Amino acid sequence: MTSDIDSDSYDWLEAELQDTLDEDIEIEFAEPMLSMELRKIYREQHPEMLDRKVYFRNLLRLQAELIKLQDWVVETGAKVLVIMEGRDSAGKGGVIKRITQRLNPRVARVVALPAPSRREQSQWYFQRYVPHLPAGGEIVLFDRSWYNRAGVERVMGFADDDQVETFFRDVPEFERMLVRSNTIVLKYWFSITDEEQQLRFMMRIHDPMKQWKLSPMDLESRIRWEQYTTSKEEMFERTNIPEAPWYIVEGNDKKRERLNCIEHLLSKIPYKEVSSEKVSLPDREYNPDYERRVLPDELYVPKIY
Repeated sequence: MTSDIDSDSYDWLEAELQDTLDEDIEIEFAEPMLSMELRKIYREQHPEMLDRKVYFRNLLRLQAELIKLQDWVVETGAKVLVIMEGRDSAGKGGVIKRITQRLNPRVARVVALPAPSRREQSQWYFQRYVPHLPAGGEIVLFDRSWYNRAGVERVMGFADDDQVETFFRDVPEFERMLVRSNTIVLKYWFSITDEEQQLRFMMRIHDPMKQWKLSPMDLESRIRWEQYTTSKEEMFERTNIPEAPWYIVEGNDKKRERLNCIEHLLSKIPYKEVSSEKVSLPDREYNPDYERRVLPDELYVPKIY
């Protein structure tokens, strides 16, 4: 019996792998407009990248587990908050995309707030983030969070020393309040080397499909690499609390980064597989007097392909 189950699981995995291959290749096709010279440089710098077949098999396995996690969150009313921070171009966006790729957007949502408005700048610092926190039965991923104050705002001079010090005093208690309210808080920092960031920035500069990812702040972060490092180190020292510790994800190999982060996230949440009722498709009702209307041609999208 066990062998039959294993065989069925293997068949399902093969079918799913084949069925989603086009979509996954499109997502993974990260260098469509790069010159051959840049592609060669990138491959030479990454000789031991994870095999694609190994990557996709494990990604599908982990995404199946994420669906189990989602069902458990809905069933139990759990609240899950995942904070994603890190160096520019360190790959956190790619990890977020793989986490949410097959989940229900009504359960798992991504929060990526723009720069604060003038009104928001006058508010209590955490106020603009509070409305986006998860309610029961929700998973929320912050693509950057209140830790902007400890990073870009501090380094770029958008927050003064008093504001930064107030943040460091307040944030541990703010996160303890979240945990006391039964919110699961996970904080990830995505790390890459100086050399890897420079290479990725160069790839974005020469790839018209990715140039939009390079903001003036991103370019400034290259100049201020050491200042960001110093700020990060103090942030870890002052906000790495037992109730909500930091976890560092090494990101020079994007595929390993994604798998390692998802594997770790799943290991930190005590979810269980939720049993569900078998779904059967009901019979369609037929009305013998019903006639489908013929719609005008201009309502249809032209069939170009």
